[in-house]
Amino acid sequence: MFLAINYLYTSKLYKMKIEIWSDIMCPFCYIGKRKFEVALAQFEHKDQVEIEWKSFLLSPEMKTDTTKNIHQFLAEHKGVSLDEATGMNDNVAHIAAQVGLQYNFDKTIPANSFNAHRFLHFTKQHGKQNEAEELLFKAYFTDGKNIDDAPTLMGFAEQLGLDAGALAQAMGSGAFTNEVIADIQEAQQLGLQGVPFFVFDRKYGVSGAQEPAVFLETLEVAFKGE
Repeated sequence: MFLAINYLYTSKLYKMKIEIWSDIMCPFCYIGKRKFEVALAQFEHKDQVEIEWKSFLLSPEMKTDTTKNIHQFLAEHKGVSLDEATGMNDNVAHIAAQVGLQYNFDKTIPANSFNAHRFLHFTKQHGKQNEAEELLFKAYFTDGKNIDDAPTLMGFAEQLGLDAGALAQAMGSGAFTNEVIADIQEAQQLGLQGVPFFVFDRKYGVSGAQEPAVFLETLEVAFKGE
């Protein structure tokens, strides 16, 4: 369900802004993205919607480890057996398949997502953030790529038509670290307990990978300014 947010709302802009707090390693964030896109495609004023992705870290202390698979990481993180963790991931993969996503958890590399979020802020400067978010999700859940690997991120920049050298310089200098931290702090101020979390024009929020009908209803209500 959508919930009203106690947030000061100024004047309505021509573009309705949707802010989405998400983590690349969050399987339901990718599922939520797909369900939101289904709703947006049905929305009469979709051309007047601006989307901004916000950073969130589900496991901020996590260390990238290419010697483990995601089943092992989940087992250790949740304190369950490897079989139980594999079963949990299989269930999520089944849910993802229902919205047309292929999750290959056997290939997924446990990786800290902080640098990937920095990359997203880099792409935001060039108007490619939404495309970059899709690339990262697919890389992590489907293709088994290391999203904490600098050459991999530079390859994504090239796919998006961006300057990989500029990205390398930015990543080496620590650029966009403050932006990622600011997103996380803002999430804390809003009282977010998890992701995905969708904020519509700073008036309404939708928590979780809800069905398209919920997103469409919220889009319509928020656009009318109700």
